[in-house]
Amino acid sequence: MTNFFWTFYNNNLFHIIVSAVVACATSITAIPVIINISRLKNLVATPVERSSHEVATPTLGGVAVFASTLISYFLWENPDEGQLIHLSISAIVILFFLGVKDDILILAPKKKMYIQIAASLLVVVLGDLRIENLFGIFGIYSVPYIISLPLTVFVFIALINAVNLIDGIDGLMGGIGMIAGGLFGIWFYLNEHYALACLAASMSGALLGFLRFNFSKTSKIFMGDTGSLIVGFILALFAVRFIQLNIQYRFDPNSTFAAPILAIIVLVVPIFDTLRVFIIRLKNKKSPFVADRNHLHHLLIDSGLSHFQASLVLWSFTVIATLLFVFISRKAENTTSLYLLCALFGLYMFTAHLLKKNNEKHLKKLSNEVKSEEKTSKKKLQSINKEVMKA
Repeated sequence: MTNFFWTFYNNNLFHIIVSAVVACATSITAIPVIINISRLKNLVATPVERSSHEVATPTLGGVAVFASTLISYFLWENPDEGQLIHLSISAIVILFFLGVKDDILILAPKKKMYIQIAASLLVVVLGDLRIENLFGIFGIYSVPYIISLPLTVFVFIALINAVNLIDGIDGLMGGIGMIAGGLFGIWFYLNEHYALACLAASMSGALLGFLRFNFSKTSKIFMGDTGSLIVGFILALFAVRFIQLNIQYRFDPNSTFAAPILAIIVLVVPIFDTLRVFIIRLKNKKSPFVADRNHLHHLLIDSGLSHFQASLVLWSFTVIATLLFVFISRKAENTTSLYLLCALFGLYMFTAHLLKKNNEKHLKKLSNEVKSEEKTSKKKLQSINKEVMKA
């Protein structure tokens, strides 16, 4: 009986499941405390014109996600942990302090960018985490070291900020992070990269606990930059490591030749949405970094969907697109898959365009109705005034 218990206790799948459960429970326990402190110290987000919320809301949900993720990850000794995970934890801690300071004091964008680059360089240079191969996309395989360094840092910065940009409605960023973390975590577990699988499970569990409050009407909390920076970095870590581990696809039957395409498609919502809003802003001769309500999640909200419904649409899009490309990748070259990915982006752009046009028509109709009612009321008032004058 004792041997059975220790065998079960030392099972890697047991570790991963317990880490997810502990992270979720820790997040659920910690967030009410953070909400109370945030309200006492007035650490809340005040609604502005482009906000999707109407009341001041605490913004330090990322603190709970950070603590829950690391507490549950460090429950076990992962033999395959290695220097890369150690450096990643160091980078996460750096981004945690950056996020907390930004949520409380608001930092200049340049300072935030410099620290993000420093955190990324920590794992790219010292951890040798690089995009070393493009898997035959446009005939390119091996990527020279001098190119792979800036390319990988760019991917980290782009994904960190892309994840931050989709944090505009309740549940979206938390749900996408949970789904993407879960998908990467399953692959890491099946291929015996248990430390990464445990980290993925811990983050996904922490985000599940966060979502319970993010959707709440009475105890709502936002992720804030603290959470979006950490989740964005961890997802970038998973994506690049997933690509790097699959370079042995020619010799390892468990590896996939479609790794770069699948890494993109798992993170399809933040990548597509960021590309789309940047293209629109540049087309309108505006800075791509100036905030607006052109994000697809804003268009879904403006079309009448609730926050949960809009998030559910984009969660479903992630899962369906991933399953579709897993099937396609078995039969198509990576260059062909990239073309299909571009076609999917075109469909994404077209859908958003239709939504925006429909919202504008609806808004115009409402405006005309209000003007018509004002004219009718004005005529009635004039008629009453004439009758009063006659009397």
